[in-house]
Amino acid sequence: MTAALAQLAWSPAGFVNEFYPSFWWIPAGVLTAALAIKLPTIVRLWSDPLLRAVGGVLLIACAVFVFVAPSTIARVNRITGVPNISAPWVYSLLTAFCGSCLLLIIAWRNGLSDRSASTVRAVRWVVAGSLGVIAALWVLFALADAPVERLRDLDTYYANTPYMREMILLYLLAQAVATVITSGLIWNWVRTDGLDAWLRWGLKFLGVGYAAQLSFYAVKLPAVAARWTGRDLDWLSTAVAPPLACLSAILIAVGFILPHAGQYLAERRRVRLAHRRLRPLYLLMRTVNGSGVSFVLRATPELRLIRRETFIRDVLLPLARRIDEGRRERFYEAAVALGFEPKRARALASAAAIQDAVVARRGSADAEDGHDPDTTELLREIGAVSEALRKAEELEAIRTRVGGVLRPGVRS
Repeated sequence: MTAALAQLAWSPAGFVNEFYPSFWWIPAGVLTAALAIKLPTIVRLWSDPLLRAVGGVLLIACAVFVFVAPSTIARVNRITGVPNISAPWVYSLLTAFCGSCLLLIIAWRNGLSDRSASTVRAVRWVVAGSLGVIAALWVLFALADAPVERLRDLDTYYANTPYMREMILLYLLAQAVATVITSGLIWNWVRTDGLDAWLRWGLKFLGVGYAAQLSFYAVKLPAVAARWTGRDLDWLSTAVAPPLACLSAILIAVGFILPHAGQYLAERRRVRLAHRRLRPLYLLMRTVNGSGVSFVLRATPELRLIRRETFIRDVLLPLARRIDEGRRERFYEAAVALGFEPKRARALASAAAIQDAVVARRGSADAEDGHDPDTTELLREIGAVSEALRKAEELEAIRTRVGGVLRPGVRS
């Protein structure tokens, strides 16, 4: 046992032989989970091409790590009856992943509406280059003679085999070039001003992920080249490269998901805070119309917010006829005199005036002032008015200054 642990401690090959399968299934599981989390948003907002593109990139990344696992490689080879046919298939998936990432970055940065000659030319070059490389991979494999199945070390085992050598070198160089270009676009983008915080963090994860991907090629290429000179650096390809590939895939997945997920969570938080902010005014309006908003178990936060806003405005609109505009103006002047800024003073004045109107309605349910006030600003500022209702001591202060203190007894 001690000897085995000692061997693992210094031998990269021993470590990989022990844990090699998890190198591929762990990122596959992480990417699948990310795709599953993202899928409901993609389906709900299917018209958003960027979301569809992110889903496509994640799907290709999942496929890469499923098909690169040794057990899957062996199964594909056995089903097709062609030894090592998984090699061009996996290399094609990797090439498609690199190309789709580059296309997504171009579309993401320039905007889908950008139809400039440079953008169209870049997109055509990426598509044509990716398809050309994939076609060449299959042609080279068809010309090669690779009868011995290799599940883990195909790149180095066939590094000197005609046509297989060219195929391996082609996929490594093509993907390294695509990664360098994508990484350069990302870091240039990160340095621009005015980026959303979530987008900036997503780009940083992408940048680190592509740096790890470049490290993958930086250890793969020397391992292959060493075979040309008769040296054995296979451990770089079989022991060092797999963890770099897994780390790269996870970081890139996080980078693509984070901006969308962050913006979604920020929007949900904004909606929930807005819903909570309206609670004091909603409770006050329920004293006028006791029915309130019926509870719907499966209602989304957005729908609950809309229903609460609609209820408040529906009750507030007729109640506004009872608001004493002169008294509201005096409330405003009192709030300004107490040191409140104008916007806050208007909200406090409206809140106090609405409380007066509620009390007046209770005292004479059928009476109305008969005037038709302009309620545009009042209905637009219901959030600020509701927030002002939470400040009982501030409302009390402006009432005291104006005179005629009312205590509606409404919990805020």
